[in-house]
Amino acid sequence: MQRAAQRDQGDRRERRARRLSRVLACAAAAPVLLAAAGCSSDSGSDSGAKGGGDVTQEASAAASASASPSPTVQAAAYGKLPEPCAVLSKKTLGDLVPKGVKSGKEGASDDVSARASCNWSSLDNNGVKGSQFRWLNVSLLRFESDTARGSGEQQAKEFYAKQVQGAQSTDGAKNTKSEPVSGAGDEATAVRYDLKKKEGLFKQQTVVARVENVVVTLDYNGAGLAGDKTPDAGDLTKAAEKAAKEVVAAVAKANGDGGGAAPGAGQGASPSKSASGSAKPSKSASPSASKSASGAAKSPSPSASGAKEG
Repeated sequence: MQRAAQRDQGDRRERRARRLSRVLACAAAAPVLLAAAGCSSDSGSDSGAKGGGDVTQEASAAASASASPSPTVQAAAYGKLPEPCAVLSKKTLGDLVPKGVKSGKEGASDDVSARASCNWSSLDNNGVKGSQFRWLNVSLLRFESDTARGSGEQQAKEFYAKQVQGAQSTDGAKNTKSEPVSGAGDEATAVRYDLKKKEGLFKQQTVVARVENVVVTLDYNGAGLAGDKTPDAGDLTKAAEKAAKEVVAAVAKANGDGGGAAPGAGQGASPSKSASGSAKPSKSASPSASKSASGAAKSPSPSASGAKEG
């Protein structure tokens, strides 16, 4: 009996010892599990944060890709115009308007860097033999690049075509002839015709030239009045073409683009060059220019009776 009791006590002590060992083992394992759980939790948080960042970046990239790019337009090559009454030399004026070299009158303009003009008149009175009348007008129109209207050069091309068409369709014109002119900018056309007026028969020459984003329109006419002979149309045309080339060269020189021969002389159309001050598109000068353009499509000559001797 005593041995049985001793064995029973020993068994109880052994069972308590095993339970204590299990408790201690669990207690020792708990920090490891917690640490593992903590690492797992941190890892999950990092993964989620990275995943969220990727989603945000992808959304931003998609938004940027879907946004349409800002419209751009090529800058205008020329940013200003020369003084209109100084575009021709005294020698040239002496050939075209011999009695009116100093008669130049500048046209009104609210922006001389976009549109300008000057006209001269000459009346060479030969007494009872009659008189020779000459009238010359130079008009300059510069187009600025605009995102809504396009490049200045393209606008100038369109206006150039309208000017040529306008000269070719002048009311009352007879014997109209057109021919291309070389060496006067990027493109040029001479239109000549006869126009009968109360003072006599006028020989009209219109030379339209474009250089980059500027259009030059030169009108020149002559008439023999009071019995004097009618001038030769061929001679007048040659003089007008020569003068137009001089004006084109003046436009280029005013913008620092050489100073001798007119751009385009002896070669194809020159590429557009960005001028300082026009490096970026600005508000177009063409809305105001268009107002002048509409009235410049046909440049009627003034009455010879209004001419004064120089």
